[in-house]
Amino acid sequence: MANYNAVKYDGFSKGGLKLIKTLTASSSATLSFVDGTSDVVLDSTYKEYLFIFNNIHPGTDNSAFAFQGNAAGGSGYNETITSTNFRAFHAEDDSGQTVSYVTGNDQAQGTSFQRLTSNINSANDSGACGYLHLFNPSSTTFVKHFIARVGYEEQEASIQVDMFTSGYFNTTSAIDEIQFKFESGNIDAGTIQLFGVA
Repeated sequence: MANYNAVKYDGFSKGGLKLIKTLTASSSATLSFVDGTSDVVLDSTYKEYLFIFNNIHPGTDNSAFAFQGNAAGGSGYNETITSTNFRAFHAEDDSGQTVSYVTGNDQAQGTSFQRLTSNINSANDSGACGYLHLFNPSSTTFVKHFIARVGYEEQEASIQVDMFTSGYFNTTSAIDEIQFKFESGNIDAGTIQLFGVA
């Protein structure tokens, strides 16, 4: 495993980044990081974890990229989430730009997969890049907060979107599994890297 040193990552953390695992999609239904499986570490070794998405490409038009977690000993990727979501966008033809709240992408004590994007085009010039930052998932005292930022081209129109999501898993059980998927269809291509933040 490689060591990555960084002064900060987008203003959130100082110190070093330790690459734990890289998963590569190839028409994959899901990409899952499970503590103790295939060299994945997602426990008290680190207080913070960082997932970086590179060129995540959907196999199906009009699908949103999302994630969920499992508490230790749990199953089904259906933890309770409260979250918020907003975006900035700019159209390719300069016909529009705005910053707005996206009510369809938030949850209030929901158990669905949390959207990190709205619907993405499956054309070759589309896809998603960004990160998910997960804080202290092994705590058995506090809820588990997360922050995400993803850039992508939206399906409905040729617009570049910068989407921001934050929230928490409302459980005091440790979270030791994280799964990513599109709401419909496969992850056609792309990588997700898991880092521990030293």
